[in-house]
Amino acid sequence: MYIDIEPYYEYTYRQLLPYTADTQSAKADITVRLTKKLLLDEAKYAPGLPEPYYESIAIYRQICFSVLKSFNGLFFHCSALAVNNEAYIFTAQSGTGKSTHARMWRETFGDSVVMINDDKPLIRLIDDVFYVYGTPWDGKHSLSSNIKVPLKAICFLKRGEQNVISQVNGTDWLSFVLNQTIVPKDTQSMNNLLNMLEKMLTEVKTYELRCNISHEAAKVAYEFMK
Repeated sequence: MYIDIEPYYEYTYRQLLPYTADTQSAKADITVRLTKKLLLDEAKYAPGLPEPYYESIAIYRQICFSVLKSFNGLFFHCSALAVNNEAYIFTAQSGTGKSTHARMWRETFGDSVVMINDDKPLIRLIDDVFYVYGTPWDGKHSLSSNIKVPLKAICFLKRGEQNVISQVNGTDWLSFVLNQTIVPKDTQSMNNLLNMLEKMLTEVKTYELRCNISHEAAKVAYEFMK
């Protein structure tokens, strides 16, 4: 997928640079052009931040809307990594430790772990397979790869004294997942979102992991989910 973006601020340009490609011979699948209104809309969500930040987030929001409407894709707030070309995504309430748990995987399994995205990946349904995509919007540690990897498992994280994991019914988590994505305003896109989430939470194995911050937690999770 090729996305045509013309950022105004250096901040956004540098953020997008690792994902740039020579597309002179390719037609853009999505074109994003920002207006002052879109920047002002972003400022309403998080007032008092620099305008380059609003530009970056506004661009990604428009990409997410376009992907949802026309390309069977959705934004998912999570930390996503790959082992043996299989993607595992970890989602939780803010502050629970998604990024920390992903770091435990990298420290435990070394080079066999590839970070797809540590904060804001995209997920697309292609030929009945869900894929996780890296994006330039990858969290405060800037951990991502410009790759797509088939989705193996979804893991809902909770803090716990002991490391315990169990398989769960993914559709029971629909309301939570809706809070981890961008909910559109138009009916068509909303229907697309609900249909994709239902399919993903039904067909992809989902787990609940109660864990502490330890390498043992990574081992327990991987051995159970692989």
